[in-house]
Amino acid sequence: MHVAVEKGAGEGKSFKEYVDFLADNHYVPPDGKTWVDHIRTKANEANHAIVLMSKGEADDLITFTEMLLRLVYEFKHRLSATDPSS
Repeated sequence: MHVAVEKGAGEGKSFKEYVDFLADNHYVPPDGKTWVDHIRTKANEANHAIVLMSKGEADDLITFTEMLLRLVYEFKHRLSATDPSS
């Protein structure tokens, strides 16, 4: 939600709308929509009930979240920081 709002989505939307915003605006790789939907589903479950995830599920969610944050915040700046022509 915070990433989507920072990138231009309006406030007060549903989590699904934020996920769709990130996918529709190419912050998620084209084949990553399935991952985003998986994260949305798991997050929605966690918001409505205390559900313990398996270690594998937790690892998957953390790995995808890390990838999303790196794509949005880190990789865009990494090349320009090392390229003297930019």
